[in-house]
Amino acid sequence: MTGPSVGSKIGKRAAGEVRILPVAVSGEIRAGESLCARLLAAARSLGLRFQDGDILVVKHKVVSKAEGALVALDEIRPAAASRVWARRYGLDARVRELAVRESRRIVRRKRNVLITETKHGFICANSGVDVSNVDGGRHAVLLPLNPDRSAARLRRELKKQLGIEIAVIVSDSFGRPWREGLTEVAIGAAGIQPLVDYRGRRDPHGYSLHATVDAVADELACAAGLVCGKLAGTPACIIRGYSYRRGSGGARELIRPAKNDLFR
Repeated sequence: MTGPSVGSKIGKRAAGEVRILPVAVSGEIRAGESLCARLLAAARSLGLRFQDGDILVVKHKVVSKAEGALVALDEIRPAAASRVWARRYGLDARVRELAVRESRRIVRRKRNVLITETKHGFICANSGVDVSNVDGGRHAVLLPLNPDRSAARLRRELKKQLGIEIAVIVSDSFGRPWREGLTEVAIGAAGIQPLVDYRGRRDPHGYSLHATVDAVADELACAAGLVCGKLAGTPACIIRGYSYRRGSGGARELIRPAKNDLFR
């Protein structure tokens, strides 16, 4: 899925071919730092040059770090319920306390698993609070306050620097009901319509589609996740060659309204 860097001799691209180019970043992203500047510098060092119509998928942790969405765990004073829960299952009471604070409601709490609805409306484990790939357990990273706004800001900065249109997706790893393992999902998006509605269109056999709406932003986040990996120091990927629908929609459109949710 990775391809040669821009500027090298590339043969004619096959129809429908999509390339995913990893953007490795050396060193930590610090609060207040320009994520746009760091990503552009990293791309240049790798011989990559953005093109009009590219999609930049960025892992939420570097977005959160740049925005200062970090909490020192030593400053958290867990409530009694969090301490009891953590003691019972050998967990960190401070992380559990943060997860509750960052939630809108508790969806499910069983054994050592806490599923919440975040203030954004995401359904995920521990409100997205995470201590991996941060600083060895001293701080926890939270989800960006407004991931769609974060994506839009990064997109504007890229356009200002490069003068071209680039879609931006902010991704995170979520578990899924009834299936094992994590996959990437889009929690923020800008410059791309996150859903493609095929309802009313006919398949090759003439059947009219009634319910098919593709979550293309999630699919692109997953594709980038295969290349970025978890431990490779690669917080972003450029997806090139995918013909997406440009638009002003955000990842919030991917959240199913309660009235359409059969499981609430």
